[in-house]
Amino acid sequence: MPILTRPRQALLLTSVLLGGCSMPPSLVLFGAAFPDWLFCVAGGVIGMVLIHMLLGRYDMRQQLGPLALSYPMITALLAVSLWLVLFRR
Repeated sequence: MPILTRPRQALLLTSVLLGGCSMPPSLVLFGAAFPDWLFCVAGGVIGMVLIHMLLGRYDMRQQLGPLALSYPMITALLAVSLWLVLFRR
């Protein structure tokens, strides 16, 4: 005997598929809607620039490893952290 009957399977499938039909995460700024992730990426880049300047001031950039790998990873970490802190819905 199946655990889910046909009507329950259809209801489950419909609810899963309609879950993506919610409003998109965006902010209205000056009359235009901008996606939330755009602000998070900009904040991550600004945060990474500040970290870069701080590391340069104290001569600690060489301790970070290959900068071509570590800078994008830190930028992504900052952007995702901003997303979780500011736009948690």
